Amino acid sequence: MARGFAIFALAAAPLVVQPSVRAAPPAQRTSQAQAPWRDVTPKSGLTGWRATGGKATYEFDNGELVGRAATGDTNSWLVSDAQYGDFILEFDAKTDPTLNSGVMIRGQSRPDYRNGVVHGYQAEIDPSSRRWSGGMYDEQRRQWLYTLGRNEAARRTFRSGDWNHYRVEAIGTRLRTWVNGVPATDTVDDMDARGFIAFQVHAIPDAAAPRRPEVRFRDVRIITDAPARYALPATGLEQQGWLSNRLSSGEQRAGWKLLWDGRTGAGWRSVKAAGFPTSGWSMAGGVLAGKGGGGDIVTAREYRNFELSVDFRLTPGANSGIKYFLDAGRLKKGEGIGLEYQLLDDARHPDAKMGRDGNRTLASLYDLITARNLSDPDSPGKRINPPGEWNRAVIVVRGNRVEHWLNGFKMVEYDRGSPAFRALVAQSKYADIPGFGEGGQGPILLQDHGGGVDFRSIKLREL
Repeated sequence: MARGFAIFALAAAPLVVQPSVRAAPPAQRTSQAQAPWRDVTPKSGLTGWRATGGKATYEFDNGELVGRAATGDTNSWLVSDAQYGDFILEFDAKTDPTLNSGVMIRGQSRPDYRNGVVHGYQAEIDPSSRRWSGGMYDEQRRQWLYTLGRNEAARRTFRSGDWNHYRVEAIGTRLRTWVNGVPATDTVDDMDARGFIAFQVHAIPDAAAPRRPEVRFRDVRIITDAPARYALPATGLEQQGWLSNRLSSGEQRAGWKLLWDGRTGAGWRSVKAAGFPTSGWSMAGGVLAGKGGGGDIVTAREYRNFELSVDFRLTPGANSGIKYFLDAGRLKKGEGIGLEYQLLDDARHPDAKMGRDGNRTLASLYDLITARNLSDPDSPGKRINPPGEWNRAVIVVRGNRVEHWLNGFKMVEYDRGSPAFRALVAQSKYADIPGFGEGGQGPILLQDHGGGVDFRSIKLREL
């Protein structure tokens, strides 16, 4: 994993569905033992590979690739000369308990992208207490595509400081990972169809330099000949789709529906009128953009128990929000008042310093609960892609239990109607609204707060 994070991430054209590749039924699947594996472990001299990025060193030692960390701000990579499209990759990895690492698949390095910096999909090796090994990270781009925030079985299987067996299937738009035989991730994305394989050594601080912690890889093998024939069966993991304004076949089977079709205002209306606003919102290029002056928009349907996923992109100084469980009485009067997932450029908008203890910052329950990184307490900062880049907001509601997630990290959790919740409401700007946030159901609202936020891939599944 690399990209620094700043303080300052599924829907649309419903008729364009890109299915993910599914494995053949067990009776038809060719034996794994007979699969056409090829050994691609970097050998002595590292022929067919090149080191790039930071100053870590790589060598072949007694059948193992050894990468030794170096100080600096740049991670190091051993990059394959060969390019791969669809494949199945297996390897064993062992890293020092203090050293983060990973293996990049379909990696990229282009002169037109950040001066050729290595970027792309990465199967994570994470020996920290977070234990997200096997997670799917998008190096130097969107950050986490699939965390292990909801996959306790995969978190438990990783053995810090010992050898762990990895399997990665990259077939079509579908990327799946396993650690020690336990399913870790199931991602669908169409950004890169082909690229190199690369072994990462994370940079270390100066204080760790005398030790030069190391990561080791062995028994690296690959299938490139008809890999779909040797793909493992469905695992039951939830699938994370990153197809812009489209649903993967796995998402459809899980009950996801697009709330916005990527082209029209169907399914949405103005808070103040029956139809979609005639101005103030644009839909060019599959992006629903609030330009200011159009007013808030709400879904035509109401929802009770649901998981909502929205990709959003801030502009500098942006302020908006996603609201749910709107106050019915005020909605009839054209007022969109309800629980709010705050969307804000924390670094530039003054609202970030208002309220109490940061409870008006990005991903917070607006004016009530401050967003904090509950998934990674040892590294509590928000993982935010800066203005101009896409992020993902997720809201999960099961009865009165509510969660806010940002880019795969849980940021807020609370119980509507609890004594603690009501005490917060009593101290907030909503204190004079009886039963605020405790309604049985309601529409989803996208706020028009003067513009500056783009939306796409708006999807929901009822729970």
